[in-house]
Amino acid sequence: MSLWAMEESSFYHCCHLLLQQSNQLKDGWSWEGSKEGYLKKTSFRSVIIDSRPLFDLERSCSEMGHHTSSPSVPDQWLDEKEQSAIADGHSLNGDMNDEDDLVYTVSETRSELLQYEYHILYSCSYSTPVLFFRAFTQAGRSLSLEDVWSSVHQNFRLRLQDSPLNVISLQEHPLLGQPFFMLHPCRTDEFMRPVLQAALDQHRSMNYLLSWLSLVGPVVGLDVPLEYYTQHCLAASLSSIKPD
Repeated sequence: MSLWAMEESSFYHCCHLLLQQSNQLKDGWSWEGSKEGYLKKTSFRSVIIDSRPLFDLERSCSEMGHHTSSPSVPDQWLDEKEQSAIADGHSLNGDMNDEDDLVYTVSETRSELLQYEYHILYSCSYSTPVLFFRAFTQAGRSLSLEDVWSSVHQNFRLRLQDSPLNVISLQEHPLLGQPFFMLHPCRTDEFMRPVLQAALDQHRSMNYLLSWLSLVGPVVGLDVPLEYYTQHCLAASLSSIKPD
């Protein structure tokens, strides 16, 4: 097992701590199943379904100069080939007419209110947490993999364009036996390593699960409120105070 891997007992302990914080913040996480169950959260959010090909996203972002505020993917998720492809994509220049571009964008994107159901399980194969999820329209229709990928923020789509199916795939839920989308855990150890090393070097405590979720969750619209971290830091500082 890797030095940076997460043991199963640590996973359940971190789940317990996250649930305590969620209850205080009323953030909606719950525990499902027996001792070897999973964390669950259901939420509604309005998303932009962008069905434009990735090449057109690259061209659009290049013309805008990336001046818009948007999330970013950890560089550790990407190998040299992917980073090179991204660099090439960002250097693309186009000279589309602004008016034509506006018409094209409106026709290729739409806003929808979706219901998301997120599950966090432990993977014995990878010794890491794994995020499973599914999404439904207001009419109750399940989103396809293509729909899900189209709802991912364009910055993530651009950064992960070389291997989309290796990032988000349709899998059978290991406990429910139902089809769910899964964020593949194969690079978890890689992008969590610098986070854990920094905490070790600075002699500070951290909740592995919380840090992991803050990195992978935004890819599929699951953000971690800042209050989790302020609450965690306060608890850590209080626990370090020794009575006279």
